[in-house]
Amino acid sequence: MSEYHIPVLLAESISALVTNPDGLYADATFGGGGHTAYLLSRLHDGGRVIAFDRDIDAIQRAPEDPRLTLIHNNFRFIENYAEQVRRSLDFARDDKGEARDDRREIGPAVFDGILADLGVSSHQFDTAERGFSFRFEEAPLDMRMNRESKLTAEDVVNTYDEADLERILKLYGEVDGARNMARLIVQARNQAALKTTGDLDRAIARMLPKNAEHKLLAKVYQALRIEVNQEMRSLEKFLEGATRSLKDGGRLVVITYHSLEDRMVKNFIKTGNVEGTEHKDLYGRTQAPLEAINRKPIIPTEEEISANTRARSAKLRIADRRAEA
Repeated sequence: MSEYHIPVLLAESISALVTNPDGLYADATFGGGGHTAYLLSRLHDGGRVIAFDRDIDAIQRAPEDPRLTLIHNNFRFIENYAEQVRRSLDFARDDKGEARDDRREIGPAVFDGILADLGVSSHQFDTAERGFSFRFEEAPLDMRMNRESKLTAEDVVNTYDEADLERILKLYGEVDGARNMARLIVQARNQAALKTTGDLDRAIARMLPKNAEHKLLAKVYQALRIEVNQEMRSLEKFLEGATRSLKDGGRLVVITYHSLEDRMVKNFIKTGNVEGTEHKDLYGRTQAPLEAINRKPIIPTEEEISANTRARSAKLRIADRRAEA
């Protein structure tokens, strides 16, 4: 699995996640399966893991383990599956046939812990035909995490109007000069459709600073990828659904890789919404369903970053579902 994707903050995230070795857990972003494999190694025979991934390549690489159930879908739908999972898994009775009170919750609040590693997998970055990386000069502009989805990066750069291109470059990529870049893309596509990563790179070449081209290109590709996969909306829906799917005291563990998603996770933990708007009760207390375990995010060690440079921007946040939520 390590060749497919090197899991980031592996020990830190799983150690924080597992509070009950016989519990029911969700890995909302299966990816290369590294986090799931380590999670399974920390669970007893009575433990179970439900793993989600929208990329069929990841699903097809899953190991055979009777404690593992794979779901090919976006993690934003975790709440939809929680009740189904509760009914389908054989947790209702113990070996004596007696009802197990700790497994008879009503509704979707069934998970002892939920993990989400929000990064793009190394496999996706390193597979040219997926179009996630500007390292491959003539790769197709795809960037779909779920290859059954219709919208591609090629569609975005060739059909979005200039104002929408500016919006996503500025909002999702925090690109300086987003308006000028959007104009260059429109001018280039008016001459010929942009079909490859090379076409896109050449279209905006005049804006790429010498000796720092990769930094700006990374922002552009991030913006397009987020738009294609609706990542911010999916993250918001996931945070809402995951919170409702956790048992009282259940734990949420999230690894982020850029400021936009980290800000959303931080805000949600603090206030119960991704905007960070506080809603207080009559006593002036913020009404938020989660309680932060770590006030400052956990970051990778220098040793981990040296071994895996893609870990350098990772941040780990941990929260518990309040009993009164």
